Amino acid sequence: MEKAKISAYQLFTLILLFEFGTAMLTSIGINAKQDAWLAILIGMAGGFCLFFIYYGLYRYYPDLPLTEYVQRLLGSVLGKGLAFCYVLYFMYVAARILRIFGEMLVTVAYPDTPLFIINALFILVIIYMVYKGIEVISRTSEVLFVGMCLLLLSGFLLLMISGIIHLENLKPVLEEGLSPIIKTVFTDTLYYPFGEVIVFTMIFPYINEREKVKRTGLRAMGLSGLLLALVVAGNISVLGLDLASHAQFPLLASIRSIEVAGFLERLDIYFILFAMIGGFLKISIFFYVAVMGASHLFHVKHPSHLAYPMGMVILLLSMAIASNYAEHIQEAGKFIPLYAHLPLQVIIPVLLLIIAFFKNRKKAI
Repeated sequence: MEKAKISAYQLFTLILLFEFGTAMLTSIGINAKQDAWLAILIGMAGGFCLFFIYYGLYRYYPDLPLTEYVQRLLGSVLGKGLAFCYVLYFMYVAARILRIFGEMLVTVAYPDTPLFIINALFILVIIYMVYKGIEVISRTSEVLFVGMCLLLLSGFLLLMISGIIHLENLKPVLEEGLSPIIKTVFTDTLYYPFGEVIVFTMIFPYINEREKVKRTGLRAMGLSGLLLALVVAGNISVLGLDLASHAQFPLLASIRSIEVAGFLERLDIYFILFAMIGGFLKISIFFYVAVMGASHLFHVKHPSHLAYPMGMVILLLSMAIASNYAEHIQEAGKFIPLYAHLPLQVIIPVLLLIIAFFKNRKKAI
């Protein structure tokens, strides 16, 4: 492992900004219609359960990342195979987020710039930060956290002042009962973004205040879930359900609706800054844990040497995963939750925790 340590506060900022990531920009939970905010809150509760599973594994192996202790639990051959699957998973999700970020900038700010150029420039900056290590990523998150808080507070204040929030758009609550909400939770909000916290099983060993890991993680997830629910409810109340569900970037449409005193309007920069902060940190974390996982798996003495080649792979993958943004979103909704998120975020960690329990019970005996 990299010889580095991060504080509990840095872990808090990492998880919070990671959870925001791209979830704040997309139509998360919108299949539950005007109850999308409720689907996010229930997904957050499920995310707490997943976090306890990840934390339980960390308690058994506090000095090892996920890609290391799977080999102890499952043996060399099967363990290395599963570790390699997780490395591929982390790289794939990083590529998907990079694609979303690039598509957003092309749509909002740079319509005449090729998508590849935008993604390439962004990944180069991330490669440099990953090369520097987890301590640099953590310190960067502290600075970005302050910026995100200022953006959220000022943005919410502008929405209130502009008078475009219509709470009646959130009614009727539970119009079709709990069934569509539960379905949305188990196909969307449980895995994205809350289940993605599995990446922190690679980062927990760096925490220098181990007794604060559980409390810090739950607080960060809880606050991020509440804020995401508030953002989604705000989008629906401003835009209405029909526009919020069909908008490519609902938050952007909401921000563009702001008009204060006849001159303060077209605040697209808010949306761009949200995307820059969330996307930058989320890709960096996924990319970093992929690099560390690969270095453990292939016994690379200097993990930073893998940053450049793996960064290029992520860049090329971000261009190859879909021919257009609509196809990209469709794939995210139909295939990724069932074939990637469910097994790697839920099923396998549960099985690993059961195996760890019995193995460590035998040692105790």
